Amino acid sequence: MKFIEDFKKFAFKGNVLDMAVGIIIGGAFGKIVSSVVNDIIMPIFGIILGGINFRDLKWVITPATGETPELALTYGMFIQSVVDFIIIAASIFIFIRIIGKLIRKKEKEEATPERDKGVVILEEIRDLLKDKK
Repeated sequence: MKFIEDFKKFAFKGNVLDMAVGIIIGGAFGKIVSSVVNDIIMPIFGIILGGINFRDLKWVITPATGETPELALTYGMFIQSVVDFIIIAASIFIFIRIIGKLIRKKEKEEATPERDKGVVILEEIRDLLKDKK
């Protein structure tokens, strides 16, 4: 019973649920980035580089014979995966930087406590009395 109670506490904490939502959104974001890379960016690179289709780039080790398929290193697909990774990493980096700046700004605002109006008035009176001397 202790195990089940501990698991419930763990599984239904806000952080775990937030993490689950983040993973689901991250998976969807990865699919969007893959589509952008495969369907937009790589064809543009292919046109710039003379009509190359990166999906077809491969090094055939053993050609296909009869029922045996070819054995090849598909380095074009690897290039697309690297571009996917770079775009996702850059997007996450930018997102984290923006969130970090917002958090630091909020912490800075919270670190500057509002002064009591009574104290401010007393300090003004003190300063006026100093000026009269």
